[in-house]
Amino acid sequence: MNAQNLPGQRGDHGEVIGTRRGMFGASGGGDTSGYGGLVRSVRMPGAGSRPYGGWFDEVADELEGALEEQGLVPENVIEKTVVDRGELTFHIEREYLPTVAKTLRDDPALRFELCTGVSGVHFPDDKGRELHAVYHLRSITHNRLIRLEVSAPDADPHMPSLVSVYPTNDWHEREAYDFFGLIFDGHPALTRIMMPDDWQGFPQRKDYPLGGIPVEYKGAQIPAPDQRRSYT
Repeated sequence: MNAQNLPGQRGDHGEVIGTRRGMFGASGGGDTSGYGGLVRSVRMPGAGSRPYGGWFDEVADELEGALEEQGLVPENVIEKTVVDRGELTFHIEREYLPTVAKTLRDDPALRFELCTGVSGVHFPDDKGRELHAVYHLRSITHNRLIRLEVSAPDADPHMPSLVSVYPTNDWHEREAYDFFGLIFDGHPALTRIMMPDDWQGFPQRKDYPLGGIPVEYKGAQIPAPDQRRSYT
């Protein structure tokens, strides 16, 4: 298998944003996996250079041209364009997210009619852009799949809602808010969707404390992670 296809392995390519110790980067708990000694760098894929290949150039050209027709400078809207593992991702400045999404939806040569949701991601070591929102867009007309990615700092976790462009994002944005603390400005009812309304913190952030809550499964009590046997 090509090393570039392995999760987290990009050789010397991309931008190093931190070092991860252990399998999942968690610390402060008892390691029961045996991977506590694993150390690896965390890399973000770098910007691609033209030609991107296949239909990627067609989509990039059409998007940039459509933005120019609206009086926008593409370089001010698109932070970078990434081609990684055969997938195309546009990193968008957050204030332009609704404009880009509407352009991708409505332009006849693009026609990304469907957004299958938004995924929150937390990179604590990516200073100034710790929180990421990743949107998966599909063109049913042209049978294409791309991603938009937007980042925000922990200190200002706001980004525009896309519910007005893709109404089904309503529940996905609530989930990203619930688990990551991303605040989608303009959302019609941004409340928790999985956790209780009075829950403190955002459970899928990487700095969320592990442990403290035992689990009962088929009559057995499974200790919380910070109370389990440690091999170190």
